[in-house]
Amino acid sequence: MLYKSLVTAALAAAIAGPALAHDYTVGTLKIHDPWARATPKGAQVAGGYMSITNTGKQPDRLVGGSTAVATGFEVHEMSVANGVMKMRELPNGLEIKPGQTVTLKPNGYHIMLTGLKTQLKQGGDVAATLKFEKAGAVKVDFAVAGIGAMSADNGGHDAAAGMSHDSMPGMKMGH
Repeated sequence: MLYKSLVTAALAAAIAGPALAHDYTVGTLKIHDPWARATPKGAQVAGGYMSITNTGKQPDRLVGGSTAVATGFEVHEMSVANGVMKMRELPNGLEIKPGQTVTLKPNGYHIMLTGLKTQLKQGGDVAATLKFEKAGAVKVDFAVAGIGAMSADNGGHDAAAGMSHDSMPGMKMGH
């Protein structure tokens, strides 16, 4: 019986794991595994994450994007200075240098979806378009992980308490 349970769990993990991975290419840019956090009902913002690799010889910039589920799509940076967490929009976008991989992740660079029109639910997808300065636009699907997820595949099990966009004390979302 234990063997059957282990085999079933292993098969479920093998099937679910690759289903989360999405890869896209636009120009010399490779976008790997875009994902977003699920949101509580009534939330006005959500975070989006991914890795972007520039395989070309010229720098490029992620300058924005769009999605039908939100009125705003902004590129943000989160940092800690003197024990104070700060978040700010990057008005000129995020540079990806030649040969560089930039990872957008919780508590770092990220996409901020503002003015959410619908709740993001774990297990769903969010269709979006990423806009790059040189490579242009590419359609992607953000896989929706758990509310406190720290990666696309952990469902929120290792999230730090109080670190989601929806529950950061003192964080003002109007920039």
